[in-house]
Amino acid sequence: MPRSFSQLDEREILALAMTLEEEDARIYGDIVEGLETDFPATASVFTAMQAEEIGHRRRLAEQYRGRFGEHVPLIRRQDVKGFVQHKPVWLVRPLGIEAVRGLATTMEVETRRFYERAAAKVSNVSTRELLLDLAAEERRHNALAEELAERHLTPKARAEETAAGRRLFVLQIIQPGLAGLMDGSVSTLAPLFAAAFATHNTADAFRVGVAASVGAGISMGFAEALSDDGSLTGRGRPVLRGFVCGLMTFAGGIGHTLPYLIPDFRVATTVAAGIVIAELVAISAVRNRYMDTPFLAAAFQVIVGGLLVFLAGILIGSS
Repeated sequence: MPRSFSQLDEREILALAMTLEEEDARIYGDIVEGLETDFPATASVFTAMQAEEIGHRRRLAEQYRGRFGEHVPLIRRQDVKGFVQHKPVWLVRPLGIEAVRGLATTMEVETRRFYERAAAKVSNVSTRELLLDLAAEERRHNALAEELAERHLTPKARAEETAAGRRLFVLQIIQPGLAGLMDGSVSTLAPLFAAAFATHNTADAFRVGVAASVGAGISMGFAEALSDDGSLTGRGRPVLRGFVCGLMTFAGGIGHTLPYLIPDFRVATTVAAGIVIAELVAISAVRNRYMDTPFLAAAFQVIVGGLLVFLAGILIGSS
């Protein structure tokens, strides 16, 4: 069971402080490794922050060695009550700029409060002075981060990182979502309208549309998740991509299926056809905004394809 902070003696406090600084330095190192390809300027900021933490640990180790010798007991933040448990950086890839800056702020505040409480608890003068100095330095880290950001994050660097962030968003969210929306909106048209015109029964058409939407969503979700693990392409976590793709596939199919809850066949089909047109226009708009495809060209490609599938469903159902 974790121990209370009040139960720690000075030797254990110093050992814990060394562990905290080592963990923080390694977290900053993980952040640097995760950002340096797409966000090199921000990575430089965290490289400097990592160097600060390494320096803190060295000073703590010198103090510990002078008072207690070479052996340092392993005491981690999870062994002491009251610490925030940070999710390892390598489990939350891909990294977002604002997310890692927020993480860094939380770490600095938590470590500063630890040093302030530890300084009030220890009796050795030199140890107390070191802990108070480190608390003050942690307090100055936010100012240091701003200074480093001003030095490294020039307007050009910020613009480049904004563009890189947009590219990652397109790769990791927009592309799988758009692929799913296109597949769900187009591939479910044929079975839905074939069933509708074959039976003229809205309930049967609705069941077929739901089945087609669910099946397409599951299929596309697994296909996207298994296509690559994102390590080489930078497309992010496969589970997230698969979820986004599968969800948007289902949404694309269920949108023009829901009108068949209306009992009147003509009204339901008219509403469904209108929703199909709205879906295809929305897809064209997304391609225009995020994929740099001219709107008219995108609309022509998507609407022609959707219209052919729509007509195929009607012809098959009416035959």
